[in-house]
Amino acid sequence: MYLASIDCGTTNSRVYIIDSNGTVISKGSRRVGVRDTSMTGSKETLRNGLAEALDDALKSADLKLKDIAFAISAGMITSEIGLLEVPHLQTPSGLVELSAGLRFSHDTSVFPVDIPIYFIPGIRNQFDPATTTANDVGKLDFMRGEEAQVMGYLYTYKKNKPVVMAILSSHTKFIQVSKEGKVVKSLTSLSGQVFEAIKRETFIGKSVEPQEDVTRPEGYLNSEVIENAYRWQKEGGFVRSLLMIRFLDVLLKTKWYERLLFLESLIAAEDIHAFEQFFVSENEKPTLVFIGPKSRCDVYAHLFKHKLDWPHASLESITDSKEIDQLNIRGSLAIARAAGLIK
Repeated sequence: MYLASIDCGTTNSRVYIIDSNGTVISKGSRRVGVRDTSMTGSKETLRNGLAEALDDALKSADLKLKDIAFAISAGMITSEIGLLEVPHLQTPSGLVELSAGLRFSHDTSVFPVDIPIYFIPGIRNQFDPATTTANDVGKLDFMRGEEAQVMGYLYTYKKNKPVVMAILSSHTKFIQVSKEGKVVKSLTSLSGQVFEAIKRETFIGKSVEPQEDVTRPEGYLNSEVIENAYRWQKEGGFVRSLLMIRFLDVLLKTKWYERLLFLESLIAAEDIHAFEQFFVSENEKPTLVFIGPKSRCDVYAHLFKHKLDWPHASLESITDSKEIDQLNIRGSLAIARAAGLIK
């Protein structure tokens, strides 16, 4: 039995052909996501890109569409700018709620491939629309896609204690998970997208570009650079501190990877300040898990240890890209099994 696992994000999407045990047979990908819908006002780019990624994965596995029992999808694909909008579930929600909330579709006007698809709903923080106002907006949050990663993490590591997951991708998302395996609340920032925008659209990008004659040392992490960035972000603010990267380049002749770490640390410092409103009781003693590129995980771990005084929790990191991909796949499979789609 083969399935297709679709992971649709903001800027990139992947399709995996897997067996019922979660073994990846092949993969197809496209640099396409819901950002294309928001920019063009049309879903055609997203539809076609996902269909092409599925076709690539099938060809790579030497399989035909008829060999695939169904597809299961998580991520921004269920947003209003995705393929099929599915309302968020409300916290607390876990495996039972997610499996019950699956939305089925077998409609080529939704996805231009003749295959049944199950869409995994996202999860939002609990609030009462009748009483919540703009004054409470900082308490609101939602996720689409990370819920599958959470279920994949719980399935893989068999955690039976509270967990706070910090997923570092195009967003930074902090997710509190109870010992019963339910998402309790989340907090999100746009840090990943801001990082990319700064590199591409401002003159700061020139100062953090790799240089052919200067190699970044393997595993480079300079606590002095991190501390310096945190200090200036706190004293002068984020926007002012960004300009200091140019000063480090033009006036002080530092190395490009030192300036890149300064930028990464500035953005991490912003997220650390945001996390301070994400109250977690010390009595819960959760495991804190960073998921993302090693360089980013190391910066965040340093700041949590030295700036947030986080002694009541153990720190873990998942940095291997294949293992991160597997979290989404295993989570999607766990939800499909809970829904009775896989024996």
